[in-house]
Amino acid sequence: MSERNDWLGREPEVSRAKTLRIWAWIVSAVVLFLVAAMRRIHIELPDGVSFSFLPPFYSTLNAIAAVALIAAVVFIKQGKVVAHRASIRVAMSLSILFLLSYVAYHITTPPTSYGGEGAMRTVYLVLLISHIVLATVSFPFILFAYISGTTSHFAQHKKLVRWVYPIWLYVAITGPVCYLMLRPYYAS
Repeated sequence: MSERNDWLGREPEVSRAKTLRIWAWIVSAVVLFLVAAMRRIHIELPDGVSFSFLPPFYSTLNAIAAVALIAAVVFIKQGKVVAHRASIRVAMSLSILFLLSYVAYHITTPPTSYGGEGAMRTVYLVLLISHIVLATVSFPFILFAYISGTTSHFAQHKKLVRWVYPIWLYVAITGPVCYLMLRPYYAS
């Protein structure tokens, strides 16, 4: 039997999936609250301490997550479930690390405004707004897709990833693009 058929033959973990879905809603609410509140929360860093290294760091995490997401699709199309799962775990881990470093930066550092003008400003704002809205909306569904895959609810997993995957990939790509566009305007 193939690796793919072995996985597809597993019994769904109904109880575990139910518990994880509850936790996914709780985590989603906490993350949404933190991201919404981070512009109002300001933690003063000690003199000489700067988190200015974080924007290129978390943008790189997002870019690598995008590569992991692409690899995950390639692996699952080849029937390599173990490699697919590993790639998704990498993408999830990088995305969690991104989120933590993003919030840490934004609660300790004044915001940076885009200084470009004209068409480039419009492009930047369209990318930024779509990135933020899609990241916010997709976050709980990314968790649900992950849960459905790890608890062997494959029909549900397949339904979710058909629309969640392209959104997650878009968010993982547009984050670094927005950073590169904003990079010249960061304080030294």
